Amino acid sequence: MFRSAYADVVIPNRSLSDFVLGAAHEHSAKPALVDNSTGLVLTYAQLLDRVRRAASGLAALGIGKGDVVALSAPNSPEFAVAFYATVRLGAVVTPVNPANTSHEIAHQLDASGAKVLVAAISLADKAHTAIRETGRPIELLTIDGAADGVRSLESIALDAEPPEVEIDPATDVVVLPYSSGTTGLPKGVMLTHRNVVANLAQLAAVEHRDLSALIAVLPFFHIYGMVVILNFGLMRGLTVVTMPRFEFEPFLKVLQDWRIELAHIVPPVAIALAKHPAVDNYDLSRLRWLLSAAAPLGAEVTNAIESRLGVRMRQGYGMTEASPASHYTGPDERRPGKAGTLIPNTECRIVCTETGRDLGANEPGEVWVRGPQVMKGYLNNPEATARTVDPDGWLHTGDIGVVDDDGFLLVVDRLKELIKVKGFQVAPAELESLLLKHPRVADAAVIGVPDDEAGEVPKAIVVAREPLTADEVIAFVHAEVAHYKRVRHVEFVDAIPKSASGKILRRVLVERERARR
Repeated sequence: MFRSAYADVVIPNRSLSDFVLGAAHEHSAKPALVDNSTGLVLTYAQLLDRVRRAASGLAALGIGKGDVVALSAPNSPEFAVAFYATVRLGAVVTPVNPANTSHEIAHQLDASGAKVLVAAISLADKAHTAIRETGRPIELLTIDGAADGVRSLESIALDAEPPEVEIDPATDVVVLPYSSGTTGLPKGVMLTHRNVVANLAQLAAVEHRDLSALIAVLPFFHIYGMVVILNFGLMRGLTVVTMPRFEFEPFLKVLQDWRIELAHIVPPVAIALAKHPAVDNYDLSRLRWLLSAAAPLGAEVTNAIESRLGVRMRQGYGMTEASPASHYTGPDERRPGKAGTLIPNTECRIVCTETGRDLGANEPGEVWVRGPQVMKGYLNNPEATARTVDPDGWLHTGDIGVVDDDGFLLVVDRLKELIKVKGFQVAPAELESLLLKHPRVADAAVIGVPDDEAGEVPKAIVVAREPLTADEVIAFVHAEVAHYKRVRHVEFVDAIPKSASGKILRRVLVERERARR
């Protein structure tokens, strides 16, 4: 068993809204949220006032403790208002990806039992369709202005104090994101007030340097953006600069104009920072750290970024079911390609997937974690909960990892995505990291495809930056890896399918491959 080298921190017995915004009045005149696309600025005082009024309005609609409010919108100050207004009432936020289809939204509305859907005005038609599909009387509110026949959150706001609510942080759910977990279809992840507050307190103990602003380009509907940027930034009294979508040059301009010192990114953004020529047009001299998470980032890209920008590239690791962080690289640490060490109050085991025995340092196995940030369970799905969190509280992540002698975790790959070549295990992430070293490769993914002799062999799906042949790709990998890891097939595509958090949607690629065979 591996234990955190950090001293345990005290987990406050407070609700999420009280913990994050409880001291906001101390810097009331400071900008809390700035919308980079519209220029809207909310100071901490204005944020508190708008949250108070919106909470009163939602209460008047009948929203109270335990009720579920779905929230589907790009990043904006208004997203934060809707989020904390819901949380203040003891209600539950289920964040919805704005890119979801109406059918997918309807499924989440039904599965979560949502009573209200708060959506961006641009999503109003899709939201109406989703609500009709549920067949339930779900109230639709827009987050950013009124639409035909639909009230806005601002229009229902009341200049009154919302009702006082008794919250048990240990048991009351505060957010209900949907995640596929280690396997299967998306499930509602029940995160309590204590889960999220614990993770914020844990991160605060590691991310101890003074900061002034954070860039919020990672979506708030995803647990990474929601907790590590939105909640952490406001808890620390920082200015959170929101971007409704990722656009590379506007992203660089925010880094420059707001003199960002720490930026949270995902691997596709890291690759662009390492290779895109536009980077040279911006002054990023104040940038000191980049923190990448949601998917592994290889040492090659790490070193390229650090050499180009003069920053320290760091990584974190976790999953929605862990609120999300379990491992984190501190501001004074450097381990290229590794995801960091255990945060406070957290334990880890590396378990052999074949025997179930515990493994030691430098031995690859499934990563299990335990701590106060681990979810309460999956909503209405005790079987999936039991498969993921065992009776002793260990969260089985489904990731294969190795812990080195200093306690740093290297994530090798997803357990279910390992390719078996003549009995040897091949990690797609390892080959992807190698492919990204090729100067004419803009992006890449690797999957296993059937082979009569070997069982499976690796296939590379490549986005080429310049003209490139399959033989060149195969030869490039051939020289760098053991025989069983060599790429046997190559396909060129325009883009690699990825989730909002930057993870390669390997199942989509596998399904496409199966459809062809």
